[in-house]
Amino acid sequence: MTTSSIRSALDREENRIKDDILRMGSMVETAIDRAVAALKQRDGPLAQQVVDDDRQINDLRYKIEEECLTLIATQQPAAHDLRSIVAATHIAVELERMGDHAAGIAHITLRMLDQPLLKPLIDMPIMAGMVKHMTHEGLDAFVHSDIELARKVVAHDDQVDQMYQQIFRELLTYMLEDPKNIGRATFLLWVAHNLERIGDRATNLCERTIFVATGQLGDLSAGQTGPLGFD
Repeated sequence: MTTSSIRSALDREENRIKDDILRMGSMVETAIDRAVAALKQRDGPLAQQVVDDDRQINDLRYKIEEECLTLIATQQPAAHDLRSIVAATHIAVELERMGDHAAGIAHITLRMLDQPLLKPLIDMPIMAGMVKHMTHEGLDAFVHSDIELARKVVAHDDQVDQMYQQIFRELLTYMLEDPKNIGRATFLLWVAHNLERIGDRATNLCERTIFVATGQLGDLSAGQTGPLGFD
């Protein structure tokens, strides 16, 4: 096999992996949308659909990991190609866990169906839109090796963290005003926490993008903590 044909085969397989990652990202974005809509609309069947569909996200993660391992074993990529393939395995794991967070919101909705919402859901859908946008742009940055876009996505995580802290303080106020609110406020706090973690994982996607381009891997969100001082 000639060098050009090997290069062509490697490019073709890498593009196939990237296509699967984009498909997985689209599934995760849909899960986020549906999970928050189910909570807002008190829609049990929609929440259950998010839970059920999470299996497909999990299956695609394992497919991508298998594709990456096969490509490493058969093509023996080096340098930039090897970093890209290794990064793809990590990104698949991050996306799978984002799907878990969306499913976690759906599980919370199912547990809350017999209770009225403590407050109108205004901030959380905005927060969901922010982390979904971060996920979409983070994957675009990876596919196109766009370091500048990756760094912009990371910067957006500060806004997500600020909104999370705002929601946390508001829900804490409800708890202090009336202990009867503690249960419903805690459920909503876990919803916000799941969204905040999706934003963190979108940041992780960008760390991998920068790793592919530069060979340097670091924590771009180092030093950031939650409202009580812990991650």
